[in-house]
Amino acid sequence: FYPAGEYDLAGFAVGAVEKDNIITGTAVASGDVILGLSSSGLHSNGFSLVRKVLLEQGRLDLTAPAGGIGRPLGEELLEPTRIYVPSVLTLLSQVPVKGMAHITGGGIVENIARILPASTEAIIKAGTWTVPPIFQLIQQQGNISDVEMLRTFNLGLGFVVIIAAAHADQAQAVLTAAGEEVQVVGRIITGEPKAVVEGSIFR
Repeated sequence: FYPAGEYDLAGFAVGAVEKDNIITGTAVASGDVILGLSSSGLHSNGFSLVRKVLLEQGRLDLTAPAGGIGRPLGEELLEPTRIYVPSVLTLLSQVPVKGMAHITGGGIVENIARILPASTEAIIKAGTWTVPPIFQLIQQQGNISDVEMLRTFNLGLGFVVIIAAAHADQAQAVLTAAGEEVQVVGRIITGEPKAVVEGSIFR
């Protein structure tokens, strides 16, 4: 399956939560606020596409900076995934949280849509957070549509939480104190259970 000298290495973690503490998303309602926590980069998602676009097609040098990235491309691609557990646990101990989504494979749109109850829609406002240069480089090198980028990558948002508007400021303060870069990136409205991005992610 793998050529001589090559192998695949994967790791995972398993957690447990008391049944009464599970956040199902059923409490999410129109008027709630969506907070986005910044990612540290690719977070290991979409690497088959990344390798094809940057290395096979683009033949970019892993030892040199590219596309506005201020360090060697190889270092950027190997940036470890940000772990949100400590910050989110701190938040949960202080603020009522209605919904949470880890932005992994499936990107911003699909992961947020999964936690929405019926008759609610998530509106994500483009431009409310910083999209790291690595994503712009991937899109330009591969001529990839915005839709496909949104379906594949976190685009700078590694985790989102949905909070009642009355608790949004407190939640931001708690997450910031915990070391996160956090922004209000959207809102919940009445509609179909889906996530919609308003505006252009890449300007």
